[in-house]
Amino acid sequence: EFDFYSRKYMRLVQASQERVEGLEHVLYNAHQGFTLQYMLLLAPLKPGEQEEVVLLKQRLVARFLDILLAWRLWNFRSIAYSTMQYAMFLVMRDIRGLDPGPLARKLRDLLDKEGEKFSSNDRYRVHQQNRSFVHRLLARLTDHVETKSGNPSRYMDCVNDTGRNRFEVEHIWADKPERHTDEFSHPADFAEYRNRIGGLLLLPKSFNASYGDLPYEDKLPHYNTQNLLARSLHPQCYNHNPGFLSFVRESGLPFKSHAGFKKADLDTRGELYRQIAEQVW
Repeated sequence: EFDFYSRKYMRLVQASQERVEGLEHVLYNAHQGFTLQYMLLLAPLKPGEQEEVVLLKQRLVARFLDILLAWRLWNFRSIAYSTMQYAMFLVMRDIRGLDPGPLARKLRDLLDKEGEKFSSNDRYRVHQQNRSFVHRLLARLTDHVETKSGNPSRYMDCVNDTGRNRFEVEHIWADKPERHTDEFSHPADFAEYRNRIGGLLLLPKSFNASYGDLPYEDKLPHYNTQNLLARSLHPQCYNHNPGFLSFVRESGLPFKSHAGFKKADLDTRGELYRQIAEQVW
């Protein structure tokens, strides 16, 4: 038994460091710093099981955790070890040795009992403590739009936050409250709205350094040269782009271009991101 569990554990460690087909969600959970996932991923396994059964169980648990963590973080809840330890030990106990069917039903039941989901918070925003999660969230949303549109995944590039080629969270509005006095009477109100999820993109640092302070209308043509989530702001993204247009039609997501970007545009964009998140998770 020790040999069986050791081999499965070592594969999970590998999947936490690089993309392993079928275990991608282990990597996503590892990027959140969630070390409690390993005991949960091993709990339902039984020595002697067929490899496809082992992988199915681990995919179910990894996806359960990915959804749970995303919901908690979207609602400004902690996923720290000290906060999650007791609840996760109870889950480990309850799923030990379960077959795939009962395991899926148990995990779904646990998610159904969660009180806070994406729809619980329509004011999600970036702040000093959650910037790294917002970075990974935008990477997942961007990757979903691009891969569902027929493009190769660039998730690992998007989550890179070090070196010359790193990506950064880009505010669509420059930090210039004087440009928005028609809608915000106080700079603090502008700052709160500017940080909301609908006003954010994930772009290379070089883009932010070159264009970050420009007015939206001046940045818009440059967005059209970036990833599809950024390009979707520009009307040309909706012309001669069959993969993306097919994805928009089949997904039913409310994509639209924005010639300008006012408060209402940011709200509309935030609702789009929330609906994409509900499809990803």
